[in-house]
Amino acid sequence: MAKSTKKKEPPVILVTNDDGITAPGIRNLAEAVKDLGKVVVVAPDKPQSGMGHAITIGQPLRLHAVPFFDDIEAYQCSGTPVDCVKLAVDKVLHRKPDICLSGINHGANHSINVIYSGTMSAAMEAAIESIPSIGFSLLDHSIEANFDAARHYARILVEKLLKNPLDKHMVLNVNFPSVATELIKGIRVCRQAYAKYEEDFIERNDPNNKKYYWLTGEFVNFDKGKDTDVWALQNNYVSVVPVQFDLTNYVLKEKLEKTWKL
Repeated sequence: MAKSTKKKEPPVILVTNDDGITAPGIRNLAEAVKDLGKVVVVAPDKPQSGMGHAITIGQPLRLHAVPFFDDIEAYQCSGTPVDCVKLAVDKVLHRKPDICLSGINHGANHSINVIYSGTMSAAMEAAIESIPSIGFSLLDHSIEANFDAARHYARILVEKLLKNPLDKHMVLNVNFPSVATELIKGIRVCRQAYAKYEEDFIERNDPNNKKYYWLTGEFVNFDKGKDTDVWALQNNYVSVVPVQFDLTNYVLKEKLEKTWKL
């Protein structure tokens, strides 16, 4: 019997973010992986940072093709990062992509930031839909941030996962230190640090003398372990934290089953 000459289809790579489709981070990510498969970008039409896992209910969603990327199919969506993933699968790709990449976010998503992050929620939504995903973030908020190192290591990680696929519900939270490529010591698989913002609300008055509040705060790391994402980034490593959408505390579950006689 003659062997089939049918070529294997290239992997479909969905790229999204929470900084908006015109952010430099998403352009750098799409360009870094564009020759690894068929890249399709579906991203918010405006910044959506801090949206977490919000979805749009009660108002229509708009989705438009845009010519923002050379040789890459791209769409902007009026909704949240999670909306973008849902619409991409249902209305753009009409199938599940082989992998979903979110970012590269302008600013850190290590430690507690993963809870609030639209970048990571988009990746999490993909994993819920059985699409392996990675959220990428750079520890630099500047619109003029240098993404060279982030591009280099993002490509390495995506290549690795495309060659050796892992669990379909896999989510990786990847953060890059804001240093030159040659200063990065390597990649560390870490746990999420116990760190949070000590928050404060600045009280001000608007021109009508009505009060309003502006959230501010200082990031504080309470975790001195050398196996955390915060430690890795402070020591110029790329941090990789496997995360999950199952929020069950299995240790506490087992303890309650033993101690609560229900």
